[in-house]
Amino acid sequence: MTVDTTSADLFNGMRIKHTRIARVMDDLKTLIYPTSQDSILLVCGPTGVGKTTLARHVVDAGVQDATREMQRDAGLIPAVYVQAPSSGESQFSWKLFYQRILAQLDGGLPLPRHDFGVSAHTGRLVRPFGPSANSLAALRTAVERALRERGTQFLVIDEAAHLIRQTRRNHLEIQLDTLKSLANESGTQMVLVGSYDLYALMSLSGQLARRTHVLHFERYRQDVPEDIRAFQACVQKFQDALPGLWGQRLLTHAEALQDNTLGCIGTLSSVLTRAAKLAQSRGGWSVDVLREALLTEAQRTKILEEILDGEAAINPGLTRTMPKASTGRRPENRKAA
Repeated sequence: MTVDTTSADLFNGMRIKHTRIARVMDDLKTLIYPTSQDSILLVCGPTGVGKTTLARHVVDAGVQDATREMQRDAGLIPAVYVQAPSSGESQFSWKLFYQRILAQLDGGLPLPRHDFGVSAHTGRLVRPFGPSANSLAALRTAVERALRERGTQFLVIDEAAHLIRQTRRNHLEIQLDTLKSLANESGTQMVLVGSYDLYALMSLSGQLARRTHVLHFERYRQDVPEDIRAFQACVQKFQDALPGLWGQRLLTHAEALQDNTLGCIGTLSSVLTRAAKLAQSRGGWSVDVLREALLTEAQRTKILEEILDGEAAINPGLTRTMPKASTGRRPENRKAA
């Protein structure tokens, strides 16, 4: 079968594991382990940086690392991806959130049987019958047991900023307490992935701050040579994916693309997908087509403002100071002559 190397459809589902993603994944791999005191991990980054791609890569890697264990235990689900719901309600819907988790854990695989959790007949997750079957407490209990029974080491919650945007400020600590409790009861670490808004959770209480670790998923900056090279490598991968469309001409516009997308690979993917679609509809690629696919100046300015505000807010929380070791000798306790 011949692949059409001019079709924008080749970008569908394309995920680039670039330098920034690899670095954050390495950090998460180090921080996720059974006895960790960091029950909640926050991964914050700008819009369009590729947070969903990162989240899915992290879960895929967690499953891949547990291949042997999964072969021995068919019911094991070591890592789970779920998107925090934005239901349109005035408050965050924990009920819908729990239902989404249960849907990911219900693989119809054999598990230890419980009255509340897994059907002894079908092996599928069930909730008790009756008026309380869909109550929030029942769903919460089902999630706790399912996470334990599936041996889930970590749960990645994408678009986790919905926890904040759909919650009154005086209830934010309750939301994070709920997640921390879920992590403690199930033995599953929570990885919250989202915009810089997430970082506001760190200011809620000292106890929560102590049990939470923050990772910054940064953009590629134009004033850092290493970042420029890494961004160019990403453009190269997009160019190689559609050689029949771009030829060898896309990489020559890498600097302009980095400036327009603010070094965010998710935004770059959107721009180039749009450019490829436009090129297909107009019979070929051109610089004018690429220009039309770029962010407008108004869009870029708004996104840049949000990025700069977010970076300014999060950077102090990433700064760690190691006091200098004392080099002076301890004074001798001399007796008076």
